[in-house]
Amino acid sequence: MINFSYLVDILLHLDNYLSILISHVGVGVYVVLFFVIFMETGFVITPFLPGDSILFAAGTLAALGSMNIYLLFLVLFIAAVLGDTVNYWIGYKIGPAVFKKDPKFIKKDYLDKTKAFYTKHGGKTIILARFVPIIRTFAPFVAGVGIMQYTKFIIFNIVGGFLWTSIFVFGGYYFGNIAFVKNNFEIVIGVIIIISLFPILLEVAKSKRKKGEVNS
Repeated sequence: MINFSYLVDILLHLDNYLSILISHVGVGVYVVLFFVIFMETGFVITPFLPGDSILFAAGTLAALGSMNIYLLFLVLFIAAVLGDTVNYWIGYKIGPAVFKKDPKFIKKDYLDKTKAFYTKHGGKTIILARFVPIIRTFAPFVAGVGIMQYTKFIIFNIVGGFLWTSIFVFGGYYFGNIAFVKNNFEIVIGVIIIISLFPILLEVAKSKRKKGEVNS
């Protein structure tokens, strides 16, 4: 069972947790961050891992000299692109079977919502999904099922991965240590999480409204 209260605590205090991690593993923090982002983007069973917030927090700590900002960006960019790539091929291999039945390890509702996201936004879904938690994790999987050819997917994957990592990592690097942000870091991270989740909450509200209209 996932301890969500502990997960929320980690999300809201990423600067503290990363600082502790750096003090314990040193340069090994790059490896840890690589696998966190790789797993968050690469496996449909781990959409709960931190994405936007950990990129921002890592960039903030890099500004303090704890990490090299360019190496950090490169590591996280590669992790994001590789994660989506692996997810695409997993979808290619097992996706069709997953859509035919209701799997226990994947929420089929997330798959359906992601498919609807594709219908609305087309190929650029791979870029837009980078900024939407959960959809970000399921988008490459659904693309692999047959919605998008790999040659087209990899272009959107690289562009989306570059935009996502650069905006949040360098956003944290340049703005994370401004006095107001530094003194209200928990609030800022909370706002980032809320903004990230807003598109999903909006879709949930629309879905409930449509169900209400059908039932009425």
